[in-house]
Amino acid sequence: MPIVTVQMLEGRTDEQKKALVESVTNSVTETTGARKEAVTVVIEEMKKQHYGVGGKRLID
Repeated sequence: MPIVTVQMLEGRTDEQKKALVESVTNSVTETTGARKEAVTVVIEEMKKQHYGVGGKRLID
């Protein structure tokens, strides 16, 4: 039962997230042999003010 967590900044459309879940699921089934029904994909969206690179938040 593979569980894949995708962390990304907020702002993607529902259609983009739907396509991401489908693509990740297909990739996992192709590489591991797991059944599609057994693959779980979790999308964790982060606000830009909660994410920083190089000492600065992305929103700043």
